[in-house]
Amino acid sequence: MAGARRPGRNFLFVPGPTNVPDRILRAMHVPMEDHRSPDFPSLTIPLFSELKKVFQTKHGQVVVFPASGTGAWESALTNTLTPRDKVLAPRFGQFSHLWIDLARRHGLEVIVQEEEWGTGANPDRIEEVLRDDKAHEIKGVMVVHNETATGVTSDVAAVRRAIDAAQHPALLYVDGVSSIGSIDFRFDEWGVDLAITGSQKGMMLPAGLGIVCASQKVLAKMQDAKCTRAYFDLADQFNANANGYFPYTPALPLLYGLREALTMMFEEGLENVFARHRFLAGGTRAAVDAWGLSLCAKEPKWHSDTVSAIMVPEGFNGADVIERAFRRYNLALGAGLSEVAGKLFRIGHLGDLNELMLLGAISGAEMSMRDVGIRVEPGSGVAAAQEYFRTANGAADQRLAAE
Repeated sequence: MAGARRPGRNFLFVPGPTNVPDRILRAMHVPMEDHRSPDFPSLTIPLFSELKKVFQTKHGQVVVFPASGTGAWESALTNTLTPRDKVLAPRFGQFSHLWIDLARRHGLEVIVQEEEWGTGANPDRIEEVLRDDKAHEIKGVMVVHNETATGVTSDVAAVRRAIDAAQHPALLYVDGVSSIGSIDFRFDEWGVDLAITGSQKGMMLPAGLGIVCASQKVLAKMQDAKCTRAYFDLADQFNANANGYFPYTPALPLLYGLREALTMMFEEGLENVFARHRFLAGGTRAAVDAWGLSLCAKEPKWHSDTVSAIMVPEGFNGADVIERAFRRYNLALGAGLSEVAGKLFRIGHLGDLNELMLLGAISGAEMSMRDVGIRVEPGSGVAAAQEYFRTANGAADQRLAAE
């Protein structure tokens, strides 16, 4: 009936924003306060040091903007580059495409390496281009760690090895919006220079915080960058953050939520967080196999632990599955974007969730596919995921052993 109340919770299984835990919702329910008071740094200074642990860096410097991941993208580029600088960027999905577009709007010359959607960054091709750049005109390499549109994770460590093998000084920029806090990310070990993320995915918060981590190498280069910047100026942030403040009004409730989110992540343990995401992704992939369908990711080495992009059979439209799931089962699934629009639907399995929550999404997707005529065996995906969760060595077994 039109306008009728829909009982129960909406099952949010897009790859961001993700479910916000009740603990975080309660933590954000705070009155406004003076963000220039003498007590305010007791909230903020620990956040900067705790965020460094999530990026796995001892030497990087973390900044939190009232923004989304796109604002963090802009900050990373404008603080380190000058118009007409060249950057190298593999394009293999909608979000790598959007980052390239943003760079061009700032007057940067982007050398685009086209990769098949369903694959990721190709370190060999990156190394080849950098070796040919004898004059070192290329100032940076931009890589999306986890391409949400296609469910593909690239090997950032291999990209760093490619840059080093070419003996090239280019900065390594990494988009970790749908990976950091969910997939193992090693800022220092991988030699990342600038990494960005947002609050609405692995951090389990509403959208509204753009987070940047900058290496010491970046700090030394910022003075030479000539791209226009004001709101996203890292220097302004560094100067104010040193004493626990911000150059303008921060997103206060989100900062309190961030404090609780970090507490929850460290209570679980970062390694356990990563293992849980691997485990849940494995159950989702077992369901896809049982349905007789395939992922957009072309090979297991590309499989993402935070989102599965599931190809629908020829003659069907993924958008129909998504609409049926939402209108009939109150389940939100991710859509296919750009080149893969209509060809797939996506199940996000990141943030605050467990096996039973994910089984609900798999069940809803299965029913929705059957409703629109896709011939999958009733219960097959759910059963396969159940057996995986029951028998696979994963996060659940590790938690039980720890107890």
